[in-house]
Amino acid sequence: VLLTVVLFSEILICFRFQEEDYEGLYYHENNLVSGSLEGLIEHLVPTVAYYPDRTYIFTFLLSSRLFIHPYELMSKVCHLCVDQQRLTDPQARVRKIAPKILQLLTEWTETFPYDFRDERMMKSLKELTHRLSTGDELYRKAVQQMTQTLIRKLTTLSQYEEALAKINSSVTDRLTVLKTKPQSIQRDILTICSDPFTLAQQLTHIELERLSYIGPEEFVQAFVQKDPLDNDKRCFSDHKKASNLEAYVEWFNRLSYLVATEICMPVKKKHRARVIEFFIDVARECFNIGNFNSLMAIITGMNMSPVSRLKKTWGKVKTAKFDILEHQMDPSSNFYNYRTALRGATQRSITAHSSREKIVIPFFSLLIKDIYFLNEGCANRLPNGHVNLEKFWELAKQVMEFMTWKKVECPFDRDRKILQYLLTAPVFSEDALYLASYESEGPENNMEKDRWKSLRCV
Repeated sequence: VLLTVVLFSEILICFRFQEEDYEGLYYHENNLVSGSLEGLIEHLVPTVAYYPDRTYIFTFLLSSRLFIHPYELMSKVCHLCVDQQRLTDPQARVRKIAPKILQLLTEWTETFPYDFRDERMMKSLKELTHRLSTGDELYRKAVQQMTQTLIRKLTTLSQYEEALAKINSSVTDRLTVLKTKPQSIQRDILTICSDPFTLAQQLTHIELERLSYIGPEEFVQAFVQKDPLDNDKRCFSDHKKASNLEAYVEWFNRLSYLVATEICMPVKKKHRARVIEFFIDVARECFNIGNFNSLMAIITGMNMSPVSRLKKTWGKVKTAKFDILEHQMDPSSNFYNYRTALRGATQRSITAHSSREKIVIPFFSLLIKDIYFLNEGCANRLPNGHVNLEKFWELAKQVMEFMTWKKVECPFDRDRKILQYLLTAPVFSEDALYLASYESEGPENNMEKDRWKSLRCV
């Protein structure tokens, strides 16, 4: 009897291993924690009796690009969907399989529309949707609606990229402008907008617009490296696939330099002090709105060396409010104060009764850094070659939170004149900032004197 039990146990264990190998998935306490790439792809595809969890769909579509090009994944999904259709009797196929496949494709096109800028993706999508809609008017209409929505999104993206390129080409160096225009007719921020509340609201417009165009996949594609098990194919990062994310980081840098330029430009100390106090009030209003990215950009601009060295100017500024803001964004203890404030803003957003209360604009560089360290700190694959899905659940959680924030509509009225100035006003380069700073308050030591001398010779 004992021998029979042992043999039966061994058969059972063997059967379990075979079943696990066949499925290619590994669960721990009912949670999917890893799997072979093929097994995870199969898990994405609906059957008559099964539809994947939405969180799984998002997580796998987000992370799979580390291992397989989206167009290759699409091709595999199409083949598996066609197989499912073949295995099902015609009536069940129309009633059960087709709506599920269409739902999966709709989720893909809505959440990761930029994948479909690739012609190979569109080709596979058209082929599969053609199969779905053949002979059924209801699905034909649903497919048409999905395709039209996708094309609208891609058209809007192209228009946004063209507008960005136009803005970038029109921006010139401030020093060049100063040389060609007399100081008396130079515009500055206070002549464009003297109300800190209004400026903070216009900054929020720019932030939310730029956030809205960042695709979730850009967070993965910014750090993608060659999959060690992929010996032949070119690395996916060969394609420049994080341009909207990069444009947003560039906006942060531009705003920091614009703040520093506006402070260093005035000749009179009293005027410089006024500009500093104005930006402190703008930063405080950004904090109240939940616009942490503009807040940090303003603080960064005010802490640039050409600005911070203006001791006589700062001596005329009431800095108590600025000290509080700096404390909120203090980098010590891994930005503990900021993270606490961010959690508070997120909670306010969840329970919000107005669109203004929904605004959460994170300090973006820190969000990127968090995702980078999560990516670097955990292996993509386990020693057995399985995809480490535990890592990607966590990655998806962070990106999904961002997806909620970026969908918020800006509730404030747009002011074209102010927006145009913020986006296109010429800014000083770093050298020009130092030059303006030294001319406002002379060099204090030999190093500064040498630098000033070399800058004036250029």
